[in-house]
Amino acid sequence: MEKNIILAGVGGQGILSIAFVIDNAALDAGFHFKQAEVHGMAQRGGAVQSNLRYGDSEIYSDIIPTGSADLILSIEPLEVLRYWHFLRPGGWVVTSITPYVNIPDYPETDELLTELAAFDNIVMVDTAHIAKAAGNLRAQNMAAVGAASELLDFSEDQLLGFVEKLFARKGEKMVAVNQRAFKYGRAAGLFFRGLVDGGMPRLAAIKLSAKLAAETIDPEHAGAWAEALGADENKLETVLAEKEAVACDQAAAFA
Repeated sequence: MEKNIILAGVGGQGILSIAFVIDNAALDAGFHFKQAEVHGMAQRGGAVQSNLRYGDSEIYSDIIPTGSADLILSIEPLEVLRYWHFLRPGGWVVTSITPYVNIPDYPETDELLTELAAFDNIVMVDTAHIAKAAGNLRAQNMAAVGAASELLDFSEDQLLGFVEKLFARKGEKMVAVNQRAFKYGRAAGLFFRGLVDGGMPRLAAIKLSAKLAAETIDPEHAGAWAEALGADENKLETVLAEKEAVACDQAAAFA
C-alpha cells in the first residue's frame, strides 16, 4: 500500500501543520513516509505545496509523479487547479471553498466552485464557517484535515492525538479549538459526501452545508436532507433564506 498526497494552499494557511499531523500519524501507524515542501511567501500570499508520501514499504523518492496523487488536500480552492493534473484516475480532491484572493484576476467564486464541482471525486467544505464555529478562523487547516481524514489510513483518535501534540505548547484552549475544528471538518466532509451520494448536486450540497450550524452537522442526517431537498432549487433557497444558521436535524421542516 502507498498513499501519495499533495497538500496545497498559500503562505500562512498552515500547510506544514497539516503535514505534521499526517506525518506523525503515519509514523505512529508503522508506515514509512517521505515529505518534500515548496514554500511560498506568507507575506505575499505565495503558493505553498507539500508532497507527502507514506506506505507499508520503503519509499525512495519524496516527489509525487504526475498522474500519481491519490489525494489533493487544498486549503484554498484555486490552488486545486494548479495541481489537478497530478491526480491519478480515481483520485480524490478535498478542498476548502474559502478563497484567498491574492491576485488581481482571481476568478469569480461561483465560476471557480462550478469548475471544482465537475471533478469526479471531490469533497468541498467551508473551512471558514467550520473554523469560526470551532472558535478561531486560523483553525481552517485542521478543519481541512478533518474533512480528509476518512480518506487517510489512520484512526480519528490517532490524528486528534497529533493535533493535540502540535498545539500543546499554545495551551489547552488552543488544543480544544483545533480539535473541534478537526471534528467539525470531519463531520462536514462526510455530510457532503452523504448529500452527493443521495443525489444532491455538489453546488447545492456545499451551499446547504455552509448554511447549517457547523457544530450540529451529523453525517447521519445527510440522507434526510438529500431526500427533503433533492435537486429542488426552490426548497434549497428556502433554507438559505433563513436568518439564522439551521440545525442539521431540521431536514423534515423543509421537506
